[in-house]
Amino acid sequence: MKSRIDREKETVDKMIGLYCRHKLKIDTPTEEFKELMDYAHKRLDRCKFGDDKPACKRCPIHCYKPEMREKIRMVMRWTGPRMLIYNPMMFIRHLFNK
Repeated sequence: MKSRIDREKETVDKMIGLYCRHKLKIDTPTEEFKELMDYAHKRLDRCKFGDDKPACKRCPIHCYKPEMREKIRMVMRWTGPRMLIYNPMMFIRHLFNK
């Protein structure tokens, strides 16, 4: 069974991929979005809460730099509602983990 951190990484990757494919109309993430994925993975790896982590939105410690936080919010704002269509199980799991 995957850890919470691994599931979060998978969710971030899927959301960035969907954003690039459907919103930006590009097949693979650009260097900018690959950096965002890597940054999100590093933040998740270093999360002091580990598998007990709350949703980042509700976390008392905001570990993202403001620029990166705005980028991930932009991706999640657009992709979040569409996850129900493209990956319903991931959407439901993410919804109840909040």
